[in-house]
Formats: sequence, structure tokens, C-alpha cells
Amino acid sequence: MFSVPQSSKSEFLDKARQAREERKGQKEKERAAIIIQALVRRFICRCRLQKQIRKEIDDYFQASETGTSKRNALSIFKIARKLLFIYCQEDKMVSYQLYKYLNQYVNNNHCHIVWYVSLALSKDLTIPWLKQIKDVLWTCCQLLKNLKPDILQDNKLVTLYLTMLVTFTDTSTWRIVRGKGEALRPALTRICENIMGHLNQKGFYSILQILLTNGLARSKPSLSKGTLTAIFTLSLRPVIAAHFSENLLRSFLIHIMSVPAIITHLSGLTPECMTSIQTHDLLRKFILFLSREEQCSDICVCLEGSHTLCLLGNLIHLGYLNEKVLEEEANHFVKDLTDMLSYCQRYVSQKKSNLTHWHQVLGWFSQTVDYGLNESMPLVTKQLQHLWGVPVIRTLFSDVLSKKLESQEPTPPPPQPSTSQNNLPVKNLFKRAFQKSASVRNILKPVGGKRVDSAEVQKVCSICVLYQTALSTLTQIRLQILTGLTHLDDLLPKLWAFICELGPQGGLKLFMECLNNDTEESKQLLAMLMLFCDCSRHLITILDDIEVYEEQTSFKIEELVTISSFLNTFVYKMIWDGILENAKGEKLELFHSVHGWLMVLYERDCRRRFTPDDHWLRKDLKPSLLFQELEKGKKRAQLLLQYIPHVIPHKNRVLLFRNIVTKEKESLGLVETSSASPHVTHITIRRSRMLEDGYDQLRRLPVNSIKGVIRVKFVNDLGVDEAGIDQDGVFKEFLEEIIKKVFNPALNLFKTTSGNERLYPSPTSYIHENHLQLFEFVGKMLGKAVYEGIVVDVPFASFFLSQVLGHHHSTFYSSIDELPSLDSEFYKNLTSIKRYDGDVGDLGLTLSYDEDVMGQLVCHELIPGGKTMPVTNENKISYIHLMAHFRMHTQIKEQTAAFIRGFRSIINPEWLHMFSTPEVQRLISGDNAEIDLDDLKKHTVYYGGFHSSHRVIIWLWDILSSDFNAEERAMFLKFVTSCSRPPLLGFAYLKPPFSIRCVEVSDDQDTGDTLGSVLRGFFTIRKREPGGRLPTSSTCFNLLKLPNYSKKSILRDKLRYAISMNTGFELS
Repeated sequence: MFSVPQSSKSEFLDKARQAREERKGQKEKERAAIIIQALVRRFICRCRLQKQIRKEIDDYFQASETGTSKRNALSIFKIARKLLFIYCQEDKMVSYQLYKYLNQYVNNNHCHIVWYVSLALSKDLTIPWLKQIKDVLWTCCQLLKNLKPDILQDNKLVTLYLTMLVTFTDTSTWRIVRGKGEALRPALTRICENIMGHLNQKGFYSILQILLTNGLARSKPSLSKGTLTAIFTLSLRPVIAAHFSENLLRSFLIHIMSVPAIITHLSGLTPECMTSIQTHDLLRKFILFLSREEQCSDICVCLEGSHTLCLLGNLIHLGYLNEKVLEEEANHFVKDLTDMLSYCQRYVSQKKSNLTHWHQVLGWFSQTVDYGLNESMPLVTKQLQHLWGVPVIRTLFSDVLSKKLESQEPTPPPPQPSTSQNNLPVKNLFKRAFQKSASVRNILKPVGGKRVDSAEVQKVCSICVLYQTALSTLTQIRLQILTGLTHLDDLLPKLWAFICELGPQGGLKLFMECLNNDTEESKQLLAMLMLFCDCSRHLITILDDIEVYEEQTSFKIEELVTISSFLNTFVYKMIWDGILENAKGEKLELFHSVHGWLMVLYERDCRRRFTPDDHWLRKDLKPSLLFQELEKGKKRAQLLLQYIPHVIPHKNRVLLFRNIVTKEKESLGLVETSSASPHVTHITIRRSRMLEDGYDQLRRLPVNSIKGVIRVKFVNDLGVDEAGIDQDGVFKEFLEEIIKKVFNPALNLFKTTSGNERLYPSPTSYIHENHLQLFEFVGKMLGKAVYEGIVVDVPFASFFLSQVLGHHHSTFYSSIDELPSLDSEFYKNLTSIKRYDGDVGDLGLTLSYDEDVMGQLVCHELIPGGKTMPVTNENKISYIHLMAHFRMHTQIKEQTAAFIRGFRSIINPEWLHMFSTPEVQRLISGDNAEIDLDDLKKHTVYYGGFHSSHRVIIWLWDILSSDFNAEERAMFLKFVTSCSRPPLLGFAYLKPPFSIRCVEVSDDQDTGDTLGSVLRGFFTIRKREPGGRLPTSSTCFNLLKLPNYSKKSILRDKLRYAISMNTGFELS
């Protein structure tokens, strides 16, 4: 009953806890107040002390300025200590005065004044002085980091701070060590080394790098000669003091040698610095330092991509300026550059993403935008160009270039080129080419003999790897590299000779073995072949026909023949042996390189022959086996047809083309079968308006209907249907007549080239209101003719056919090479500008083309503003290519596109990839070979009583073979089929087949064969003598209508007259 209530106890405990918390809070407030008061007092005290010290410093400098007090080194030392104690960014002007006085007290001429540096020799002041000068110099460095040399005020400060650094990091300018003080030099030098070691630890090189980059990484450098000399001298001192230790060399390479184009600026502004570099043999030290793979990798990783490229440029520039070192350390130099380029390549590939920026040398990759670096990149590019400049190439490829290819005998001048670009006198060319010394011929063929593991071969291989790596890394200046490597006319022929000497047997076998090996040695050998192919392809692409065939620049014709044979075999074996199917990376790049060089040679040979007959064919390849593998879908057969169809005989490829067309017809249901008949499209054509009616009725048809069966009924001028049933024959006549009309130059849809009169779209075809629709229609009609295997005598200009095939989209296509097929005289005039030795500006040309268009002079600008831009020696090559491109492409761009659109709607462009430009012409117009009369005779059908043993038929074949020449036989073929050339696959593929019919009356009275007429023809019974009548023909049926002549002489004379007058062409 005396217990305390529970509620009272809880209240008591709560009150006690609250009281404790209040006391604790009060103590914390008191403690915080004391801390705040202490901080405030400290701040006030510090401010008061700073003001007092600042006043002392201001009074000191003011007294010094007015001369009321004498200054000495000790007073300067004490003032400097005070200034450093209170130093902040606002004390720039005070520190400026201090540094100025410190510089004066280093070398003051007044002997009674104690030099500032002498304080370092005082036992009591040595350590404080050393600490003070370290702090002063590091303060200078920090100030330098934020200065802009292009601002006048900042430039003065840069000069002062650099003077401080230059003065106190070397004893050579100190007056104290002159004369009797020479004994002090070792001790003072150690002090300087101590100072430099301190600065290096704090980041001295980073400061210098920032200053150099701010002053040099711009379009116009803002560093003066003295400033640049001071910075470079400062950067070199620690390296020299440390006796070129690896750590200091590393810092120098990372921070100084990676500054964009620093060697360019040094060689231009301060030759003394370049002398210093040569004196200390820095290039050799750099090369040897980087030759260790881990050290080179460390440098590259620190610098990353763009700055590694800058270091690369500076090293190349140094190598260019130090030919002796480059020659002596060539192997290490090549290895260093290769490693650095490989790193750049890996860096770019790793940095590729959706958020990329374009780099002027490395291409697209994700990078930090550095506008200063971008501004200086042209200078870096110029440095890189030394790598493929003549002096460096001569030094690196000295082993290859020292080879002697041939005895220096005068070569007889080549004959003048034929007027037709496709008619090179091949026999004379080969005769001239092989009239060389035996030494030349030995070099041309793979002879072997050099061990691939010899030092000479290894060196050349590593150099080729370097340049191949440069080509794959420096993607934006790839063409510059290739142009530089091809500048020396004798490098590539001698490199080819070197390749031919490799291995026990030389040439092809060695490289095929390398493809199956994955060793480093094999990769280097393949890189050599790849570089040779890339450079040679580039060279032949930029050379015109005169330089290749007449002047034979770099390569002789016989060398090109041998090289092309090697390349053809190499590519064939890569495909047929299954290497290409699984090729990746370097092997795939090698294939495309070799294949590209091969196709450039092949296309030039197609345009103008330099190889013997059947040079490109592979005799060990059986077409039947290839076709079987294509049927089975074998990969190697498909790749062979895709990349090198030229190794297959042309007739086999045409047969393959016809099979492809037949298969498509079957898949579209366009072929007559036992269960179904194809859809037939009927059109009615007025003979007087054949083109207009054909255009109106066919242009709206679906593509598959045009590919299918089209029946034509002709209506004469009276509106009456003409007699005759179209079993493809009438449509053939309609197609031939349409094509004859649209390709007639008088219609102005097409024009003929000067000289050989070949067809191409007319630039002024726009006079027709619907000219582009007409071109598309013409393309469809020509496509239909090719689709059906109907040969039409339409000779196209090769440049136009190249565009139809899409060759102009190729990387290696050159407009100037195709120009002779348009206008040979114009081509000669343009190439004469290229060879003009004087100032092209004197010719008064501009980047424009004046043309007479229907009586009016029209000026076409080749580039915007071209009519005001003169042609100079610098842009004359561009002018030539622009002019060629304008004449062959720009002028007829719309017409060509419309024609191609129509043609490709019928003929799949992939089907034509297996043919060259001349071969497509043969596909359109038939074979340009001699007419095979035996083949024609074998596939001839006879009507009206004629048979193969008939007297008139025997006379006819004898006249064609014995009395008619090749031209007359071509005229005869044109007379009966409308085309002077035989079908590509022979007369067995002539549709309808060639037939001869005995006729008794004129065409207007002819009602066809009767029993009487057939019997009379068979037994040679004549109603009356047909001597006054001429042979006639129906080209739509490939039919010759021949009267039953009584004498062979009459037949010969009448036939010759008929084919020369081109009578006939009537519908039977």
C-alpha cells in the first residue's frame, strides 16, 4: 500500500531524459559557438596578417621603384617567402614584379650586389632557398597552364614565366659559375637537377604539353621563335639530365612528341632545336625505345588514337630529316610505325558506334571533339605524307630498287595507235614487247631462288606490311598513299621481280602454300602480294591508254601479260580449291585486292587487247563440270561465276545465259506445255505508224506480258489486215523495224560517235516531249530482243554499254579510259593537256564546256562556278576527268537511266555480270566471227521443191564459199536475217531457222507453195525463164526466196545485186 504509482514513475523518467538532452544540446551549442568564434577569429587574424604582409610587400616594391631603399638578394628572398605564404590568384601582378626582380638578381652586373642564386650556397639558407625556388617555379607552371599565347597580355606573361623556368633549371647562364666560380658548377648543377626532378613529379611535362598545344594546335601558330625555343629547351633538359632514362623518354614522347606537327614548327621556326635533336641522336633513341613492344603499347594506350597519330607524324618527319639514322635503324623504325598504326586501327574499330565523328585521317569513330587538333590535322597529314614520299621510299625499299631489271638499250618507238581503240595490232605489240634482252624475260617469269627466311626478304616483307597497314588504317588518305607509292616508275616492276624470285620455285606455288599456313611469315609474304596488287591496280587505273600501251609506263606489256596470268591462276585456285568459301579477315582482303587488280587488267584488255588469244581461259576447267555444280548449288561454282566468269569460254556462258532465260520462262508459265498454253498478247500495228502504235500498246503492258508471247497483226495504209500468220516471225519483223526506227540518228533519240559511228543517247533528245518514256520503251524492246535471242544490228558505244552494265559504279572506273569510244579526237586533245609541259593557264581554259546546241552556244559548268575558274597545272587532271565525266555521263544521265530502267525490267542485271562490255555487244548483235557456212548449211530448211542436192542450192553454197568475200557473206546474212552477224551459239539457235524457198512468181503474185510448184521446183521444170527476177527475202522468217535459175552465173550476179541493193524485207 506504500508503492509508488506506475504512471508517476514513467513521468519522472521522461523528465530526467529531457533534462539530460537539454543539457547535452546546450553543451553542443556552446562547443559550436566556440568553434565558430575560433574560425572567425582565425579568418580575421589571417586577413589582418595577409593585409599586413601585402602592405609590406607593396611598400617594398614601391620603395624599390622609387629608389628610396636598396634591394639585395636576401631581401628578395624574404619578400618572396612572404608572398608565397599569402599567394593567391589575385596576386598575379605582385608575382610578376617578384619574378622580374628574381631574373635580374641571377645575372646582375653590379659586383657589390649578392646574386640570388648564391643564397643556395649558404649553410642556413640552402634548404629554404631550394624550397622557395621550387614553389616559385611550380607557381610559374600553374600560371602558364591557363595562359593563351595568342592574347598579347598573356604572351608577355608566358615570356616571363618561361624565362624564370629556363633560368633556374640550368646553370649555363649563371654569372656566379663563371671564372673563379667554375668550381661551384657541379654543386649548382645538382641543385638544378633536384629542381627539375621536383617539377617532373608535379607534372611539368603536362604543363608544357598544354602550352605547346594552345600555341601550335591551330591553323596559324601563336608561339614566337623565342617562346618555342624556350619550351622545347625546357622539355629536353630533364631528359638530358637523366641521361635519357626510359622514364624521361616516355614522358617526352607522350607529352612533347605527341603535340601535333611539333617537328614541322621546330624545323620552320627554330633550326637550333632541330640541331639539338640531331646532336643528341634523339630519333635513334626514340626508335630503340619504341622497338620494345610493351613500351610502344604503353605509349599508344596513354595517347589514344588521334594523339598516337600525331606522334607517328612527328617520328616520320624526323625520319625524313635524318636519312642516315633511318637507313641504319630501318628495321626498328618500320616495326615501330607498324605497331603504332595497328594500334590506331584497333582503336578506331573499338570506338565505332552510332555516335561517331568524322576524323580527317582515320575516318568515322567515336571520339571527343578537339577543335584544335582538327585545325592542325592538315599539318599532321603533311607529315604522314613523308612516309610515302620518294626519299623515304628510296631509303626503305633500297634492296628492291637496287635491282637491275634490264640492260639500258634504246627501245624502238612504238607504232602509232590504230584509229579504233579496240583494234590494237596484237601481233606487232607482242613482237615489240618480246624483243627485249634475255635478262628481262627471266625476271618476268617466276624463277625462285631467294630463301623466304633471309634477312633481305624479311626486311622487304616488313616494309610491305607497314604500308599495307597504313592503307587499311589511314582510310581517308588511302588514295594519297597509293599515289605516293606509285610515283617511282621502277618500284612496282622491281617489286614484281622480287616476288618472282621468292621460294624454291617462285611465284604462284609459294603464295598458294602461304594461304594454307597461318604463320607470321606467311602473313608477311601475303601482305607483300597484297600491297603490290593494290598499288599496281591504282597505277593502271590512273594511267591512260597512251601511257599503258605506247609509253608503257612502269610495266612493259609482256609484264602485264605475265602478271595477269599469275593473278588469274591465283584467284581461280582460291575459289576452286575452296579457300575463298571460308576466308575471313586478312585472307578475304587479300582476295579482293588480287581480284581487283585482275579485273582492272581484264577490263582494260577487253577495251583494247594486249593479251594473246584464250589468255584468260582455264583449260583445266571443264564447263560441263561447272554447270553440274551450278545445278547442285555448289558454292565454289557460284563464286567462280560471280568473280571470274571470264575463265569460262564465251559460248558456254551464252549457253548458260539462255538456260537461265529458259528457266525463268518456265517459272513464269511462258512456255508451251502439254497441260497449259502461255498467255498471248495480241497487238495491231499500222505500218505507217509502227513506232507510235508499238509504243502506245506495249508501254502499258506488265513486264511479264512483254516477256511472254506477243502476236502482231499488221494493217496496211488502207486499214486492211495484211495476210500472214504470226508464228514469231511477224513479231521479229516488228521488233527489228521498231529498233531500226528508234536507233536511227535522224530521230535524235540516239547519236553516233565520231569515227566508228556507234550509238549512244542524244544529249538533245529532250526535243521529244516524252523522250524519257521513249528511252524506257527502247530499253524494254532491246531487252526483249536479248531475252528472245533475236540478234539486232545495233552497235553501241562501249562507254554507254559500260553504264548499262553498271561498271561506272565501280571504284576503279575511269571516265577518261572510256572517252575514246565517244570521241577519239577529243580524247587526244584532253590527254595533250595532261602532257602539256608549259603553264596550262596560258591556254585560257576554264572548268566549263561550251557546246553548240541547235545553233546556240551553251556554257556548261563542270563544277558550280566553273566558268570563272581557270584551268591550272594543279587542277588540270581534275579538269580532264570532269570533262570526260560530263560528256559521257552528266549530259545523258536522265536518258541513260531511263534506258537502263527499261532494259533491266526485262533482263536481270545479275545475268549480265558474266559478260564484259564487248561480250554484251555480241549478245545483242551476234558474233563478230567469220560466218560458218557449213553450220548454216547444216541448219537450213528447204521449201518449194528445193533440197540439199538441188542444182540451184549447190550453186548457192558454192557461190557463197568461193565467189563471195567475207564482207559479201555478211551482206547476204543481213539480207536474209536483217543482221550481218551470226548467232553466238551458231545457226542452230537462229529462230526461226534459216530457210530457202523456190519461187516462180514475184512476191505480189506469190500465194505460197502448191503441189505443182513443189514438183516443178524439185524436177527443175520452169514455167518461164526467171532471169529477170531478183532473189528476195522475208527477214521476219529468216527466209530466202530464190527463183529457179538456169545458170550459176545468173544466180551469182542476181544475188550479188540483191544483197548490195538490200532489196527484199517483204512479209511472205
